[in-house]
Amino acid sequence: MKENEEIIQALLKFRNERDWEQFHNPKDLALAISIESAELLELFLWKKAEDANTEKVKEELADIFSFAFLLAEKYGFDVKEIVLEKIKKNDLKYPVDKAKGTSKKYDEL
Repeated sequence: MKENEEIIQALLKFRNERDWEQFHNPKDLALAISIESAELLELFLWKKAEDANTEKVKEELADIFSFAFLLAEKYGFDVKEIVLEKIKKNDLKYPVDKAKGTSKKYDEL
C-alpha cells in the first residue's frame, strides 16, 4: 500500500462526491498548485517571516499539497518514491563537500 494512500483516498472521495474530476486535468491541477503557491507567498508579502499568520500558512500549504497529490495520482506517481528519487538526483548535483553552507546553484559550485 502506498505511503500516502489515506490522503489520496480522502481527496478522491471529496472530489468525486462533488463531480469535480472533470476540472482536475493535469494542466488545471498544475495551474492550481501555482495559484495556491502565490496565495502562500502573499501571506509573507511586506512582512517578516515570523509575522505571517501561521494558520493561513497551514491552509495554503494544505491546498498546495492537495493539488500536488491529485496531480501525482493522475499520473500514477508514488509521492514518496518521486520525492526520494529527486533527493538522490539533488545529492549528485549538490555534493556536501561543495554545497555545504552555500546557496549557489549546482552549475556554480
